[in-house]
Order: sequence, then C-alpha cells, then structure tokens
Amino acid sequence: MNNIVSMKWLLARLYEPDLVIVDCRFALGKPESGRAAYEESHIPRAVHLDLEKDLSSPVTQHGGRHPLPDLDQLAKRLGQSGIQKSSRVVIYDDQGGAMASRLWWLLKYTGHEQAYVLDEGFTAWKNASYPVTDEQPIVIPVPYDINLKPDKLVLVNEVRAASQHGNKILIDSREPRRYAGAEEPLDAKAGHIPGAVNCFWKGVLDDAGHWKDAGALREHFTDIPEDAEIIVYCGSGVTACPNVLALEEAGYGNVKLYAGSWSDWISYEENPVATMEESKD
Repeated sequence: MNNIVSMKWLLARLYEPDLVIVDCRFALGKPESGRAAYEESHIPRAVHLDLEKDLSSPVTQHGGRHPLPDLDQLAKRLGQSGIQKSSRVVIYDDQGGAMASRLWWLLKYTGHEQAYVLDEGFTAWKNASYPVTDEQPIVIPVPYDINLKPDKLVLVNEVRAASQHGNKILIDSREPRRYAGAEEPLDAKAGHIPGAVNCFWKGVLDDAGHWKDAGALREHFTDIPEDAEIIVYCGSGVTACPNVLALEEAGYGNVKLYAGSWSDWISYEENPVATMEESKD
C-alpha cells in the first residue's frame, strides 16, 4: 500500500534517522487522555501531536468542531516534532486510524509526500510484544516548508454547488444513524447534506481492524465511479480523512476533503438539511 505501513515494516526501520514517528492518540470527550496515554507508554522515538491542540484551530462560529489549524502554527509544530521535507513520517493512534489520518491529510495538504499511517495501532503493537517506552525523545527542531495543495480541500460554497447540481459525489463518512438523522449526539442538527451518499469510515477496515487492501477498497467503493470528483465529509473533518486515504488507495484520483464538514454546514442557517425520515413507514 502506498499510504499504509505494517507494524513489521515499522519495526524493521524503527531507528532509521530519517524516520519520524507520531503518536496521535485522542479520545473525543476526553481531551487529555491521548497525551496521558502517550506519557505512560508509546512506540520508541514517537512524538505526540494532539488533535485539538496541534491539529485544529479554536472553534469559532464557522469552520466546524475541528477547524483546520493555522498553517504557520502547524508548520512550527511539525518542525518542532522533527518533520522536514526529507522525513518519512509514520503516524499511529488507537482509534482505527481516524486521528492518524487527520495528520496524514494535513501533511499531504501541505505538500509532504512521505506520510504513512500505521496499520492497526498502538494496542496491537503492544500486544505483539513490540518495544514500547515512556521515554520522550529529544527532538532538534527543523524547518517545515509548506507547499500547499489547495486542490485537496473544498469550502462550504463549493459543497453548496455540488449539493445543488449533483455534478460531484458527496460522501458522508459518519455512521448510518447519524447520516439518516435518526440521532445526533454531537451537533445541533441531525441529518446530512442533500445529495450525499453514506460510506461509514470504519468500512475501510476489515473485521480484524486492518486496513483493507486496494482491491478490497475498490470493491467497498464499487458504486463510486472511478472518474468522479469526490468530496468527503464527516461530523468535524476528522473521520472523513480515513475515507480520503482509502479512496486514494483504491485508485481514485480526484478526492477532496470538506474540512468543516457537517458541523460547519449547519452553522449556516440557510443550508438545507436532508434526513431519511420521509422513507419510513
């Protein structure tokens, strides 16, 4: 796979000098838990980047629950983590790759090519009796140069147009009940963007929690035309990222992230909301 590496791959290269390992463990509703887990135990040489403190901006009226980080601040934080143009970055979490994929996408968006998500996650690594430590590495800061790839991102106006005209495929990455509007535990309104189809992000993983291979992912997305322009969203722009990664793995070449996602969409009163209620008896 181009964007996924196995635990054995990482173990064999653990101490290669151009490798930067990033721990992105994070639990929604428990904002300190990821850092605490990292301080207790992590893969050797790993640094920690926090979803809300490092990989998001503060919440405002628009932009969603996890707005994209300020690019200057992000570049500074990545440089402080030892990431530079020549670095191979391997990212892991314990959330099925959701948080790791957020950093993967940010690296790709800012022009860093050698970014990879670790298959499975920290618990699987530890259960395999691979090395762990509580020692935090000494990192020499380096410059992180941004070469922005704006075609990887869409804002609300483009999503409005796609919803109205149906000329692009909108993928909602949330679980089916939230897509349908049957429940909404996190946001002020329930439902989905009109015209969107539902592909729950955890469908990119197999029953054992491994990322599916390219062939299985193509089968998973079989209803999506290969030449389609695709816009992916979720609740706040985080769990959409595994779907973006998986679509690229499956060979789709025109995949964009609506980073503000559902929580941004509903922050505009004029934006319409669709539900599946009308299909019920």
